[in-house]
Amino acid sequence: MNSTGAAIASAVTFVWLGMVLAISFLEAPLKFRAPGVTVPIGLGIGRLVFRALNLVEAVSAVVVIAAVAAGSPPTGVVVLTACVVALLAVQLCAVRPLLNRRSDRVLAGETEEDAPRSRAHLYYVALELLKVVGLLALGISVLTR
Repeated sequence: MNSTGAAIASAVTFVWLGMVLAISFLEAPLKFRAPGVTVPIGLGIGRLVFRALNLVEAVSAVVVIAAVAAGSPPTGVVVLTACVVALLAVQLCAVRPLLNRRSDRVLAGETEEDAPRSRAHLYYVALELLKVVGLLALGISVLTR
């Protein structure tokens, strides 16, 4: 890869990684421990925060794809880029709609018993963990090429 493309791809990848770690693994679980935060309030906050995060992730994905594509990347970098982008796409297109359906029900006033937790949350977390590993590997891979 050329040095400009590698610098852009690595910088954006590590910023993206930091945002995922901070929001998904720090902010998301902690907000429900704050005094006075009910499940509906936490879900409302979470939806806003994750909508913003996912928008930034989508923009980051486009920037990383462009930087990688412009730099004659090795196969490993292309594969890691594709994997991270695919994980994000699955989260946004397959899992987030399921989570939104449940949170819509809770925000509409249904109780936890009426709107039981779904496995979609576990799938989202598993995909986040895979994405963290992928972003870390991609960032390191771009830096070492």
